[in-house]
Amino acid sequence: MKQTELSMMLPDMLPRLRSFAMRITGNRYDAEELVQRACVRALERAHQLRSDTSPLSWVFSIIHSIWLNELRQRNHRDRLLLDWNDALMETVADPRSTSETGLAVRQIIDAVARLPEPQRIALLLVSIDGFSYQEAADTLDIPVGTIMSRISRARKAIRVAFDEPRESRMPTENCVDTETCG
Repeated sequence: MKQTELSMMLPDMLPRLRSFAMRITGNRYDAEELVQRACVRALERAHQLRSDTSPLSWVFSIIHSIWLNELRQRNHRDRLLLDWNDALMETVADPRSTSETGLAVRQIIDAVARLPEPQRIALLLVSIDGFSYQEAADTLDIPVGTIMSRISRARKAIRVAFDEPRESRMPTENCVDTETCG
């Protein structure tokens, strides 16, 4: 692909690129910086984009690669938690619309934030960005089976976070009704 062709496509990609970068970095400043660096790198290397590769997937893989290098430089390669600040909530429906919905959204975001980075990124690409398993595998340059297992483990971890035993959710002290309190 020619640089001019890619430069014409990039503006349409920017919202999805920013959204992905925001989810993996956890803050607006790093996300914007990451998208800028990825766009520059993509334009510099446009000639490397194969005709059988989606330009969007290719730029996503550049974002992912730059972010991993950034984490290594910051000595946070094994970072398990992100500081999911208010800016990230802009990518999700307003959780304050109902307190119950807000709590559920916050719990989901917290559960996703606790996932190991490889699982979190695979889950975000497929579940949020709408990539197929194959597209996510191509983007991350890993086998499709690895994507499938990472997503499976991520979903299981999130399920476990919500399927705590009943006893741990309800206090039994001073309980009169044994059916409700267990």
